[in-house]
Amino acid sequence: MNKMRLIAASLLLAGCVSNSALVQGEKPIRDIISAIEYGWENGDGKPFSTHFLNYEGARYFESGGGNEGLEDLIVNHVEPEKEALEYLELNFSNVVIHFEKDFAWATADTEVKGKVRSSGREFDNTGRQTFLFRWMDDGWMVVHTHSSSRARR
Repeated sequence: MNKMRLIAASLLLAGCVSNSALVQGEKPIRDIISAIEYGWENGDGKPFSTHFLNYEGARYFESGGGNEGLEDLIVNHVEPEKEALEYLELNFSNVVIHFEKDFAWATADTEVKGKVRSSGREFDNTGRQTFLFRWMDDGWMVVHTHSSSRARR
């Protein structure tokens, strides 16, 4: 009888973890995506440090390039772009979010506009973005991203 109670309690607890993630709805994930957009546009690594799960083996891909780990993403990509670009405008639209227990993923259309400081070259790209999330004790954390864009047609 005690074994059955233990199994029932375990299942209930597992359900609570999954349900608490679902009860939160899409807003926390949309807020994270907005914070990431802000971080890219402003060369600010804080939203990435706050919302990305820092784990060995983390990879973040962009249009054929990649960063290995959270520090690489922030120090060698996000923050240097503030100095390299006169401006950067990033827009995520048509965000669609899917949930599966303690896992979620979001897809979005992207528009990226900017101007390279050293050459004066301007770019205007469109593409797609994918975010993968895992529910942790304190909420949703980004575990992987992949974006791809090309010059607007």
